[in-house]
Amino acid sequence: MQAQTGIRRRRVSSDRVIGLLVVVALAAVPRPGIAQKTNGLALTPPMGWNSWNTFGCNINEKVIREAADYMVSSGMKDAGYRYVNIDDCWHGERDARGFIRPDPDRFPSGMKAVADYVHSKGLKLGIYSDAGAKTCAGRPGSRGHEYQDALTYADWGVDYLKYDWCSTGELKAAEAYTTMRDALAASGRDIVLSICEWGTDKPWEWGPAIGHLWRTTGDITNCWDCVVDHGTWKSSGILAILDKQDGLRVHAGPDHWNDPDMMEVGNGMGEEADKAHFSMWAMLAAPLIAGNDLGKMDADTRTILTNREVIAVDQDSLGIQGYPFEKRGDIEIWFKPLAGGEWAMAVLNRGTGTRRVEFDWAREWVSDDHSHRAADFGNKKYRMRDLWRHEDAGTTAEPLSVDVPGPGVVMYRLTPQQR
Repeated sequence: MQAQTGIRRRRVSSDRVIGLLVVVALAAVPRPGIAQKTNGLALTPPMGWNSWNTFGCNINEKVIREAADYMVSSGMKDAGYRYVNIDDCWHGERDARGFIRPDPDRFPSGMKAVADYVHSKGLKLGIYSDAGAKTCAGRPGSRGHEYQDALTYADWGVDYLKYDWCSTGELKAAEAYTTMRDALAASGRDIVLSICEWGTDKPWEWGPAIGHLWRTTGDITNCWDCVVDHGTWKSSGILAILDKQDGLRVHAGPDHWNDPDMMEVGNGMGEEADKAHFSMWAMLAAPLIAGNDLGKMDADTRTILTNREVIAVDQDSLGIQGYPFEKRGDIEIWFKPLAGGEWAMAVLNRGTGTRRVEFDWAREWVSDDHSHRAADFGNKKYRMRDLWRHEDAGTTAEPLSVDVPGPGVVMYRLTPQQR
């Protein structure tokens, strides 16, 4: 959906001189209606796959085409995944007029051909750039070329832009991301804007008016409970990132999501930890962007990533992020309000070893001041559905007593019983 300005814009090819004239005009002339993001592109958290966690800079068009194939053949597309996102290192050089080109050795067919292939599978293509002069891997960034790059992405058929924050110097984050937002709005194509500023400048405070999602932390890594020091930066495991979401839920909702980074499901933590990781991202109403090697995905990983009952919690139309209701040492009990008066519940074991957890529904008053919803377990019964066993688990008429593996999770959907 293009912002209305009263002017019909022509699709311009970046290969023509007129493209540069349009870029200059758009950048120089204030246009009412441009200074807003394109709304309605992410009414539920985006779902897809990103190349970085598995391939890093070792990407090419074969990798991306095969990822699209695997998204379909694995059942991920049918489960709701849509975006095939190319991360850093796809860039070649800019041409004499400043237009970016893909690396001719890695993407010899050109990026539009890759986009056309992804679209032919019923999927969408995402791409990566940076607000600075260089990307995090040292490729050309978009600083000073925002409108040119947005037009180029639109010509290629790009649907999603992950916009990073390396080599930014004295730039102000909100201003830099606003420039790219306006450039995307002027491009004539609907493109989701993923703000990847790492939470440094509190993007949850200014991000909702600019992007569709924003990173809340630095990079994730494939461990349950660790922080890895890389010298000039650090990456964090699942629990460290989960803990950094505290207090952020009030900023998220349809079309504007907290992003705790792409997932590490299938990258070596083990089945129970992967289930817990996936469950907690769903409780957070987080974007579900897989980061594993889709071509080498085993049956357990496929089962986790395509669990439609857990995905439904993440994709709930209410768009309310869950919260920790109670903490008992390594045990956390989370609730998430859902549409239609339903609730999701996750019992998370952060530690090692199986733990027996009990919860007496009749004695607990579960409410959420943010969404102004409450579950009156004392006066109303709820049917319980175990989302990993895919079976009914009784009702809230009796106290819950359940064994939770460590690290691991049990997860329920609670549906009010009709009287």
